[in-house]
Amino acid sequence: MSSSCIEEVSLEDNQWYRIVQEMLRKADIEINGSRPWDIRISNPNFFKRVLQEGSLGLGESYMDGWWQCDRLDIFFQRVLLARLDQQLPHHFKDTLRVAASRLINLQSRKRAWIVGKEHYDLGNDLFSLMLDPYMQYSCGYWKDADTLEQAQEAKLKMICEKLELAPGISLLDIGCGWGGLAEYAARHYGVSVFGVTISAEQQKMAQQRCEGLDVTILLQDYRDLNQQFDRIVSVGMFEHVGPKNYATYFSVVDRNLKPDGIFLLHTIGANKTDENVDPWINKYIFPNGCLPSVRHIANASEPHFVMEDWHNIGADYDLTLMAWYHRFLAAWPQIADNYGERFKRMFSYYLNACAGAFRARDIQLWQVVFTHGADGGLRVAR
Repeated sequence: MSSSCIEEVSLEDNQWYRIVQEMLRKADIEINGSRPWDIRISNPNFFKRVLQEGSLGLGESYMDGWWQCDRLDIFFQRVLLARLDQQLPHHFKDTLRVAASRLINLQSRKRAWIVGKEHYDLGNDLFSLMLDPYMQYSCGYWKDADTLEQAQEAKLKMICEKLELAPGISLLDIGCGWGGLAEYAARHYGVSVFGVTISAEQQKMAQQRCEGLDVTILLQDYRDLNQQFDRIVSVGMFEHVGPKNYATYFSVVDRNLKPDGIFLLHTIGANKTDENVDPWINKYIFPNGCLPSVRHIANASEPHFVMEDWHNIGADYDLTLMAWYHRFLAAWPQIADNYGERFKRMFSYYLNACAGAFRARDIQLWQVVFTHGADGGLRVAR
């Protein structure tokens, strides 16, 4: 149905329309309005679908072309600031999924490989064009940066300085991605790096980019790690660990970190302690993921470590995601034949929705530094 068709359909007597209209007005969003964050509806069934299916219906109807918005990032920022997400009904399937997450280990050894296959193995062509040269698929540090590349290099440098890296030090990178941090640390700080990932595509590229350096990249579950390192880092991986495995995760880090070692955890974080993952993100982007809260991290780490530093750079993820989105759009003509129009709408929705969430301060990005109790404490870099 074309965008003009909606004007031919009388909505005045549509109860679903009236409910959605009233909700959106709380966020100063108009239906078929002219501002960048207003939404244009091309299928009148949109209203019933969203109210019945919540977040999943909103995302899937966008993928189906039922509605448009020039600035999805601002739309989501306004929706979250007005807390409209808390007013949408919870679909029965979502309730079952939350219940299942409390009963079933969705990030078990077998299931942990799903996200690697379904998301990180999407294709190095996509990520090579969308990301920076270091292939950093995590938040950049924009304190003194003007470009994505500068922000990601600043993030890598800050991580290395927080870890107090120096020649001769051994570094374990849990969830090493495409090897950008491993390469940077080995090349600029002279350390020996051991990285693990659950993505075959990431392993392949990481091995290529680290060729000639003292770097080992293995396709391996973090739970199988059992050797001592001076430093441990984990960037953008803890979101896939899951609450049932938090205690195991910190136990693994503890047994692999030398007594005088330093561990840095870089993770997206939730403002509240629950297991209510967004159903659309869970289905289409990061299956079986779950954002930890401050309480999650504190409780799981308490038996093992002293928390030396907690740094929130969540506002910088907004800038990072929007930079990725613009690069994604610019690269689309080169990769369109490999993915298709529906994928383009899905990925655009994902990047903008996340940017809006960080801008609304609905979710955070934390770098947390741990030790076993460093003698004299740490002076943590910023």
